[in-house]
Amino acid sequence: MGKMAPGVEKKLLGAAGEPMENNGEEDEGQNLWSSILSEVSTRSSSKLPSGKNILVFGEDGSGKTTLMAKLQGAEHNKKGRGLEYLYLSVHDEDRDDLTRCNVWILDGDLYHKGLLKFAVSAETLKDSLAVFVVDMSRPWTIMESLQKWTSVLREHVDKLRIPPEDMREMEQRMVKAFQEYAEPEDAVPSSPQRRVPPAGGDDEGVLLPLGENVLTHNLGIPVLIVCTKCDAVTVLEKDHDYKEEHFDFIQSHMRRFCLQYGAALIYTSVKEEKNLDLLYKYIVHKMYDFHFTTPALVVEKDAVFIPSGWDNEKKIAILHENFTTVRPEDPFEDFIMKPPVRKLVHDKEINAEDEQVFLMKQQSLLAKQPAAPTRGTESPARTASGSPRPTGRAGPTNVASVSPMTTVKKPDPNMKGAAANEGVLANFFNSLLSKKTGSPGSPGAAGAAVQGSAKKTGQKPALTDVQAELDRMTQKPDSTLKANNSTPAAENEA
Repeated sequence: MGKMAPGVEKKLLGAAGEPMENNGEEDEGQNLWSSILSEVSTRSSSKLPSGKNILVFGEDGSGKTTLMAKLQGAEHNKKGRGLEYLYLSVHDEDRDDLTRCNVWILDGDLYHKGLLKFAVSAETLKDSLAVFVVDMSRPWTIMESLQKWTSVLREHVDKLRIPPEDMREMEQRMVKAFQEYAEPEDAVPSSPQRRVPPAGGDDEGVLLPLGENVLTHNLGIPVLIVCTKCDAVTVLEKDHDYKEEHFDFIQSHMRRFCLQYGAALIYTSVKEEKNLDLLYKYIVHKMYDFHFTTPALVVEKDAVFIPSGWDNEKKIAILHENFTTVRPEDPFEDFIMKPPVRKLVHDKEINAEDEQVFLMKQQSLLAKQPAAPTRGTESPARTASGSPRPTGRAGPTNVASVSPMTTVKKPDPNMKGAAANEGVLANFFNSLLSKKTGSPGSPGAAGAAVQGSAKKTGQKPALTDVQAELDRMTQKPDSTLKANNSTPAAENEA
């Protein structure tokens, strides 16, 4: 019982402690007492109910926590795991009453769906409202997400084992609320904020029957579908070439889905603070019977609002009039397709190979080349020096490669001594590259020995033998060069 005013309490005590002079004063005291009791009883019955629950479902990253935190008044709320909890403060300005509405946000991973038992039970289901959040920045996930999370809630409701008569009563309440929807301009408000429950009796006779696909999945509680990140409409138009037809197709499928659950649909944007106040007012209207004055909004494609009970198949068919490349009954994923994933190609870091390792690999490739043919049987395809060019390996065309040491190209007798020595050195180094490893007495064998020692010691091959050979050739007299120049003639005669 409420606290009495001080004057009233004093008057009643005086009436109880002192004998009444006449019955008129006694009747007056009893009437005052009755009026106080009546006022307290009225206030108690009109207080905002406690224990209301909002159940929020949706994919990870769809903006569930950010949206509800914004309705709570917080700028940002860190996302948790499993089952998050927060609350909305609901204030009845008409009667200066305040209460809290519980908000339960289920994780986007189906692994955590068992946690719903902590958010809603068979006793609290009738005081709950379900909110399914979908993401307009990823429109190809919308219908799949709705199908998945509504199935999760249906399965949970079935596990609650609510008595059939109680469940039937809840379902009939949803049907009646859908049928009794009235345009805001037709509704007569009784106060600036609170709405009187619709009167029964004669009004029940004019309720229209439900459509064919309306409330075929009746959960017994109000359902609201919230499409977040609707500021992404411009991004979809620019980056994915979305047209008006795409957005009408998305809206058509969502509205037909809403009819099955008797749900409302609202497009929001936390970034642009679009329809957030409208969302809050609609939630408290459905849960606490607050007066609601906003009609359906279908003009702007990024600010749609469809209240429960307003929509039907004929109104949805208006969207289909603009379809040119798609039909209304086409599967959602066939027209709103997920774009191909663009894999980021990172340039791999290329490390330069060690010089000695590279040269050893090249020598091993040269060693696998076939031996040079006998003199006089050279094929036309061979180079003038008598050595075949390695296939698949680009190299300078002016460098002659020879196989045996005896086929080293002799310097021209007309060349000067320095030029002759230079030609001998060039031919010598070429022979080192092309000579097969393992031939006895050949520079290639010496090179292999040098490589072997380099592998063992881990250092560069010693060049002492090469230096000695260079010194020997530079000190060779001109007569030796002349003798070498006369050798080809003798060989050709043979």
